[in-house]
Amino acid sequence: MELADLDLNSTYTYADYLKWTFKERVELIKGKIFEMSPAPSSNHQRLSSRLHIAIGKFLEGKPCEIFSAPFDVRLPRKSKDDKDIFTVLQPDICIICDPSKIEERGCLGAPDIVVEILSPANNKKELKYKKEIYQESGVKEYWIVDVREKAVQIYVFSNQAEVSSTYLYPENKITSSILPGFSLDVGVLYTNL
Repeated sequence: MELADLDLNSTYTYADYLKWTFKERVELIKGKIFEMSPAPSSNHQRLSSRLHIAIGKFLEGKPCEIFSAPFDVRLPRKSKDDKDIFTVLQPDICIICDPSKIEERGCLGAPDIVVEILSPANNKKELKYKKEIYQESGVKEYWIVDVREKAVQIYVFSNQAEVSSTYLYPENKITSSILPGFSLDVGVLYTNL
């Protein structure tokens, strides 16, 4: 089966997703297929690696775990049955503090923190959908790393409502209420990019 064989106007579930064998990477957002860009750029990978290392070191000996894409995050609405899950995302990085959500096939339920690194293929529609999905599903923090602007935007959600949105530049530090004590200079992320 090829991606081109699918009707992109149809609604699909995680059960459908598991059957697909085509090469393209896709995400499901409320049952709709969104094709992911091909291999990320070198700067995208540098940022992902720097964040993963910094957060990973901080998490050593702590209960939260960090995962990098490709890693399926399934966001059920009512039932956790594969046929009832219509949203499957692969965030660049996610941090999960509830070990019961971590399964062999990825994360079942909302991670505590989701990090998306923008690439030229990201579009406003996709970002809007993802922000809404993460907020609705119970993600507590959503970080958007903007390579072109050399900035990080952090949305904080509580009870499925946006509490705050902060835009950080190289002179600022990333901190998190989910990770008390964590601090990372934004400028360090963008060194030599």
